[in-house]
Amino acid sequence: MKTKLSTLAVSITLALSGLAFVGSAAAAEEGKMVGPITKITMAADGKSATAILKDMKAGAPVSITIADELTLDKIKDKRIVEGDEIRARFEKDGKNTAKSFKKTAGC
Repeated sequence: MKTKLSTLAVSITLALSGLAFVGSAAAAEEGKMVGPITKITMAADGKSATAILKDMKAGAPVSITIADELTLDKIKDKRIVEGDEIRARFEKDGKNTAKSFKKTAGC
């Protein structure tokens, strides 16, 4: 009897933790796009940048916030400049925070 009860308790716990994980993963929607950079603006502190890309499919400008050090170094070193075609993945969290920001031809 105790074995069945403990098995049921473990099953319920696993089911609830699985639902919690799915709920948090679904909340963060991801966007993808390819397009040229029309404008790059570095923050005053140098710890972030905002890039405006022209979406190749929709033609609309999309603002993406960049915070990772590797990409910021490439922007500072002028290895990524306005006019470069970029393949970007970002979280649609209001600021469009970049998860991946790379040249289509490589960098």
